[in-house]
Amino acid sequence: MLALLHTSPVHVPVFDALRDAHHPGLTLRHHVDEGLLDRARREGPDAVAGAVRAALEQAVAEGADAVLCTCSTLGGVAEPLAAGVGVPVLRVDRPMAAAAVTVGPAVAVVASVASTLGPTVALVEEEAGRAGRRVDVRAVLVEDAWERFAAGDRDGYLRLVAAAVERVGADGADVVVLAQASMADAAARADVPVPVLSSPRPGLRAAAAVCGFPRPDPGTA
Repeated sequence: MLALLHTSPVHVPVFDALRDAHHPGLTLRHHVDEGLLDRARREGPDAVAGAVRAALEQAVAEGADAVLCTCSTLGGVAEPLAAGVGVPVLRVDRPMAAAAVTVGPAVAVVASVASTLGPTVALVEEEAGRAGRRVDVRAVLVEDAWERFAAGDRDGYLRLVAAAVERVGADGADVVVLAQASMADAAARADVPVPVLSSPRPGLRAAAAVCGFPRPDPGTA
């Protein structure tokens, strides 16, 4: 069983659909705590480390073989707690970051929440170091987008994100990284000549592999 730690309920059907399409038979258990992101935005990610640990411990007590943190703001807090809780803890955006650094040195990280930019930029730079590659990471905050998301205006949210992706994609980026899982559908809306990477599909694929599920065929992943 794979537990998923979310900070928005909108992610539940997204990951259920990805599981059904690519990892049938994998049991998912969703834990949603919107307050974690609210507090992390106000006080910084480290302020919620205790609450994140408690959520991970609850997941393990319920039988999780691994936990996938789908919030990019909190991924860097959750991941190091794996040793203490006794199961692998994965951050959803790490596979995306690893893929981004193979494309080219000019990486644009696009986010709608300011607290996500620092952790995602640091993750891209960490993966570049692991791969022995040089990167120049540009951080882009999409103004007013998160307010649309919070108000339930998903179409308006994705429209603003896609417009930002098009701007940075036309401004010298080799690859665009969508820092938050909620942004994934903006990739298809943006008309850009460079790859636009999102985290849900590769993140779930990595977590499924940890749980013993084989990788899907390349044509379906």
